[in-house]
Amino acid sequence: LEENLKPKVEWLKELGMDDSQVAQTITTFPQLFSCCLETNLKGKVETLRHHSFTDIQIVQIVSGFPKLFHYTLKRWSTGLALRKLRVH
Repeated sequence: LEENLKPKVEWLKELGMDDSQVAQTITTFPQLFSCCLETNLKGKVETLRHHSFTDIQIVQIVSGFPKLFHYTLKRWSTGLALRKLRVH
């Protein structure tokens, strides 16, 4: 269990989340722990960076809508522009 949880919590903090944002993210979307850290979580954050999202915006997106990690990249293509407009 610790092998799965600890690296993901540490990674969320490395993104810039504080403890309350990590707790909110996990509470809102506990399925996050079933996502692969390397390919799903890190890969999708890199996709956001590729689309010119700042680290602050990425933290806001991930903590505000962690279910995003469960979506396919194809589904992202219809929502990325809308999310960017809503993140300040």
